[in-house]
Amino acid sequence: MSVSYTNRKGVTYTLYKGQTKSGKPRYYFGLGQGQGEPVAEIPPGFIIKEGVNGMVSLAKDRPSLILPEEAAAVEEAVKQHPEARRYRIAVKHKYIEVYEQFGPSYDTLLSEMEEITGRSYSGEAARFRSYEESHAQYTPVFRFTLLDPKRREFGVQRMCYRSSVDGWLELMQTGPMAELARTLIPTLGTDQFYELW
Repeated sequence: MSVSYTNRKGVTYTLYKGQTKSGKPRYYFGLGQGQGEPVAEIPPGFIIKEGVNGMVSLAKDRPSLILPEEAAAVEEAVKQHPEARRYRIAVKHKYIEVYEQFGPSYDTLLSEMEEITGRSYSGEAARFRSYEESHAQYTPVFRFTLLDPKRREFGVQRMCYRSSVDGWLELMQTGPMAELARTLIPTLGTDQFYELW
């Protein structure tokens, strides 16, 4: 029996083993018959990871430097946001990244469809929302970086898409995770977010 994993979108991936040009084993998840043989068990020292957008990969199993309560502080701040369902977080070794759904929400699309057709779609709203949940794509907007593991101090970056600065923009705020999350997460989706330097 081969190792398989079904992501949040309902897509099932199978783990395959191939070889690099130098002859070393290479593991990857694929959707169908790949160029390699299916693997019966996860190699020692590795775990299956699903990214925010549903991509499945095999990653080294290494302990995170982020404490559970620090990730929980960001999750809690996101839950308090008026558009909470448009945001996701991912913990990566020494980072906590916040992702925002891009493109219009189905609420917006339903509202526009109702305006155009003069018909109510309220009966289909739950079905559209469920579809949105499983097919939405997300892009990173904030990254909290652990600067000092002893003092538990974090720095913050926000994503900037201007042609002159394209990439992570360092913000001047530093401090404990809970404080930064309480202060910065409410700015998501507002003009204030773009004024953060």
